Amino acid sequence: MTEVEKLDAGLPYDFHDEAVNARKLHAVAMADALNSVPVTDHEGRVKAIRKLFGSTGEEPEVLPGFRCDHGSNIHVGDDFLANYQVTILDIAPVWIGDHVMIGPGTLISTVNHPLDAIGRRKHLGIARPVTIGNDVWLGGNVTILPGVTIGSNVVVAAGAVVTKDIPDNSLSAGVPAKVIRKLPAIEEE
Repeated sequence: MTEVEKLDAGLPYDFHDEAVNARKLHAVAMADALNSVPVTDHEGRVKAIRKLFGSTGEEPEVLPGFRCDHGSNIHVGDDFLANYQVTILDIAPVWIGDHVMIGPGTLISTVNHPLDAIGRRKHLGIARPVTIGNDVWLGGNVTILPGVTIGSNVVVAAGAVVTKDIPDNSLSAGVPAKVIRKLPAIEEE
């Protein structure tokens, strides 16, 4: 298998591989293009977001300072907002539902590296997808680690580090993030 095939299959891969790195360099260029569009040019920014992301719903908004690894692995629903300086390391897919707000300085990562030094010397990475439900608010400087699923109607407090799944209708906080209380279920209008 090629390193890209290993990456796409969820197997350990060499992140220094030329084809793997080409994906990242393409995403860097596309993110730079998005970040260069003035915030006052809403239509231009939406066009750049749709060109960068794998799929978007209605009204995506991504403020300047955005970074990603592939872009095409990011899938967002309707009414999506990524505030300033958000990073999504989308080596594996990142699925984000409708009505999601991501606070400034937040990191969503699908990539990890071996704990053993030999694996790191070999430049190995392994990716696991991240899924975020509908009606989620991630506060500023939240970190979401690989393989995490966040349910719907969830608030993650600023500065939290999410290492495990968070169920629907929850408020979570801390390092590592823990559910600190349940939230009322959403009643549709």
